[in-house]
Amino acid sequence: MPLSRRSLIARAAQLGVATGVAELVAMLEAVHAAPQDRGPPVPSKPILTISPHVFMIEARDGFPTPENLGLMSNVIFVAGQRGTVVVDSGASVQIAEMAIRQWKAFRNQPVIAVINTHYHGDHWLGNQAFTAEWGPELPIYAHAGTREAIAGAVGIFWRDAMERWTNDATAGTRIVAPQKDIDHGFEMSLGDVTLRIHHYGKAHTPNDLCVEVVEDGVMCVGDVLMDRRIANMEDGSYPGTFETIDMLTANSRTKIWAPGHGDAGPQVVTWQRELFEGIWQSCVKAIEEGVPLDGALAYALKDPRVSSRAAETKGWDRNIGKYVSIAYLEAEQAQF
Repeated sequence: MPLSRRSLIARAAQLGVATGVAELVAMLEAVHAAPQDRGPPVPSKPILTISPHVFMIEARDGFPTPENLGLMSNVIFVAGQRGTVVVDSGASVQIAEMAIRQWKAFRNQPVIAVINTHYHGDHWLGNQAFTAEWGPELPIYAHAGTREAIAGAVGIFWRDAMERWTNDATAGTRIVAPQKDIDHGFEMSLGDVTLRIHHYGKAHTPNDLCVEVVEDGVMCVGDVLMDRRIANMEDGSYPGTFETIDMLTANSRTKIWAPGHGDAGPQVVTWQRELFEGIWQSCVKAIEEGVPLDGALAYALKDPRVSSRAAETKGWDRNIGKYVSIAYLEAEQAQF
């Protein structure tokens, strides 16, 4: 009986104990290169107008599930006279195909570049569909660290995890890594609108890029900020996030913050900062008063900046304890 693709992946992972990383990556890629079923098409979602040049397909859910087919992060279009740039391409080839279909019906303007804000898969796994539509030479921009992560084991982890979380709804998605490195200060002109890249160090990940749409006063922040979501901080830094927020505010005239998750608007920066400050400062206080890690959550929930967010935040019960623990451990390490 032939082995299933999942069985082959499991076998490859077992062999990884006795092989090098390069061999394991090659084996897993060979598995995914074999013929396989594709997940179902994603139903159309509306394109929202954020500003004169910025448009967004908003994901209403906070986490990937079989029911939402993995649609849990926003796809943003920036349209200018020279063409359209996509900021974050979605969590699967099917999601990106839906976004392309909707964009063609909305404006039918060619996409001339894609920017991936960081290496978490819900922000780049749609690259495949955009290169299929506009050619393999379509520029895909990212920080060098993001490109390296996507091209390596991190990329494989995210592709396979998305399939697992959605019960194979994203099957058929291939890894298409960025091929253009950019960093802080990079600018791209679309004729009547300018995109400016900001990077201030480790925030949500070590390599976050934020994309300022200068003339519109819009900042596409990836996952540095979220609206009514708890940002995954396992790869990030609370103080680094505060510094990035401060620098973005000081070095731009942002009026609208467009996050990777949730609604765009002026409220996003205040919502995220207050929540994070409540978590961080509670953990610092707990450490100063000798409270152990398992007591930090109770400290944080006493802070109204934290407790007031519970009812409106997606995934609160499953995640607040983990992210308080991450803050506590980072605050504890900062003392040394």
